Amino acid sequence: MPFKLEYICGRNYNPLSEDKHIKYMKRCFELARKGHPLTYPNPLVGSVIVHHDTIIGEGYHTGYGNPHAEVEAIHAVKDKSLLSESTLYVNLEPCSHHGKTPPCADLIIKHKIPRVVISNLDPHDKVAGQGIARLRDSGIDVHTGILEEDGAILNRRFMTFHSKHRPYIVLKWAETHDGFMGRDPNDTNHSKSISNDLANIYVHQLRAESAAIFVGTTTAIADNPSLTTRLVKGKNPLRVILDLDGKLPTTHTIFVDGEPTLVLGKNRDIANAVFEPASSTDTIFDVLTNALMSRHIDQVLIEGGANILNQCIKQDYWDEIHVLTSNDKWGSGIKAPELLGLETTTQFDLKDNSVKVYHNN
Repeated sequence: MPFKLEYICGRNYNPLSEDKHIKYMKRCFELARKGHPLTYPNPLVGSVIVHHDTIIGEGYHTGYGNPHAEVEAIHAVKDKSLLSESTLYVNLEPCSHHGKTPPCADLIIKHKIPRVVISNLDPHDKVAGQGIARLRDSGIDVHTGILEEDGAILNRRFMTFHSKHRPYIVLKWAETHDGFMGRDPNDTNHSKSISNDLANIYVHQLRAESAAIFVGTTTAIADNPSLTTRLVKGKNPLRVILDLDGKLPTTHTIFVDGEPTLVLGKNRDIANAVFEPASSTDTIFDVLTNALMSRHIDQVLIEGGANILNQCIKQDYWDEIHVLTSNDKWGSGIKAPELLGLETTTQFDLKDNSVKVYHNN
């Protein structure tokens, strides 16, 4: 979804300074994006320090365990005496607890920075307004809610994980122009391929941006997929496969290529897989959510098949949907899910394939 940088929503900001706040918060977003995807499972955060309308320091969270954005920005200021006359901008509430690094709120207080402007409150239960409270208790003028909606989009994975207590859920499928996502299993005369080379790269990028990827039994058996990011640079997601009855052949790629695989279903003695007990009496999405949350996975890409995807849509178990459509017409096959009444938020072409993205607001 494109950023709507004209959007202002929140409280305690000075209307006379709206344009200035937007300008510097936009820069925080730009800096924050540089940390992707190395900050996982931490959020994307950027910070700038402004003295008399001039940026004197800026920084971003470069990776999990590294100094936070505010720390980097403060360290970048050459003349620390200017900090007591400056404003610090940051897109997420400064932390107030000791984690991998000391509390950012304490460092801001130490340097007597008089004003702090924030986009989003941190939903993490160890912060959740406590950072702002600590700043205000120290006499610091705190403005919140600047470009709040855009900041939430930027950190949608982190926000969903900590506020809804589940991973951010992305659905993806490819379909033909006439709405089929797969050949009939009995049709052996035609290729199953729908997407072109650019669309395949796009899908692998989605995988690289996700911490886990989930498919159902039928898809895993029929396609024998590797579910890796081999077409792009990036870490392979944890593969999660539904296999309630233990039907998956032990010779399939997911069991022999050495990459991690989590199976939801009947426990079997397979060296390269971890099993999470599940049966037909379980609510599968509850099992999936619990399995991912226990492993601190904040985003899952669900690639199918049709039955799984339709269940996700029916049960409103999704945050984003990516539909890749080719110009081919098959006339028959496995029908793709229908998205009745949903509005496209983004649309673009990848050669002769089109991509539509939907968001669940």
